[in-house]
Amino acid sequence: MEATSISNDEYPPFQLKKSRFDQSTFFGRWRHFLDVIDPRTLFTTEHQLKDAIQLLDAFKSKQLPPGTTNEQLWNAQKIKQAIIHPDTGEKVFMPFRMSGQLHSNHVVGMLLPNPSFKSMIFWQWMNQTHNACVNYANRNATKPTPTSRFIAGYVGAVTSAVSIAVGLSVFIKRANKLNPATRMLIQRFVPFPAVASANICNVLLMRNSELIEGIEVVDQYERVVGTSKIAARRAIKETALTRVFLPAPLLVIPPIIMTMLEKTKFLKRNPRMHLPVNAAVCCLVFGMALPIAIALFPQYTKVSVNELEPEFQKLTIEECLYYNKGL
Repeated sequence: MEATSISNDEYPPFQLKKSRFDQSTFFGRWRHFLDVIDPRTLFTTEHQLKDAIQLLDAFKSKQLPPGTTNEQLWNAQKIKQAIIHPDTGEKVFMPFRMSGQLHSNHVVGMLLPNPSFKSMIFWQWMNQTHNACVNYANRNATKPTPTSRFIAGYVGAVTSAVSIAVGLSVFIKRANKLNPATRMLIQRFVPFPAVASANICNVLLMRNSELIEGIEVVDQYERVVGTSKIAARRAIKETALTRVFLPAPLLVIPPIIMTMLEKTKFLKRNPRMHLPVNAAVCCLVFGMALPIAIALFPQYTKVSVNELEPEFQKLTIEECLYYNKGL
């Protein structure tokens, strides 16, 4: 039984494992990922998740309850995609879901004025620990990843982030030609190169097994055609670029805004409000930057068979195949 359409513009005819937004355009992917990061899905109960999965299974078996609408089906799929990993079929731990990023980021601590070395090391460690867990939880999991890879990625990311942040801070403090105001302004931008470099390291080390073993590519009917190292390299490259862009607005825009706000009478008279104002600015910027960053590339990427390993031309008659880039 087919779903009844209630609004062709907002809720087009339902397609299982597809997006209701055009994934070939940036705007369509942005709309899609606004759904993915919707924090309301964090409050989904076990009963609601079970109902959503059962409704999707009923659609797949063509046994939908009478009166089921496209809106209900799209919302059920939104819930499942926000909570269940597409490869493992298991629930992603709540703090590491994309919908949990607004509540779990630790950038506010890295943007505090006049950070001590201990504070800098702590917040870089905290941020990269969270990033490592997010990368692992949202990886392409068509191939098993040894725990040793996770540990190596975690250690490498934390080491690189702390080393770069501390190194740049020491360099700036020793730059005697800089006046105090300029030095403080530059100090606030130190977290960006540290985090961007560490994020690349984090993705490469966390997902190194994909580069070695490859990832599965499927046809339009989601049948596995084979394993490709070329697809793995593309997936990791796109994810790494996303991780470089993601902290850019968050670590560049708030310092500029806070520098201007600190000159206002309000913060001069109420210095204790600096932290909550800083946190509010960071959350606002992060809320805008996150869907933009992860929308740079489609999660399920189409690739021409001619761009993959030569053996794929013998494995399928399809012109294009697909792979899960991961988030």
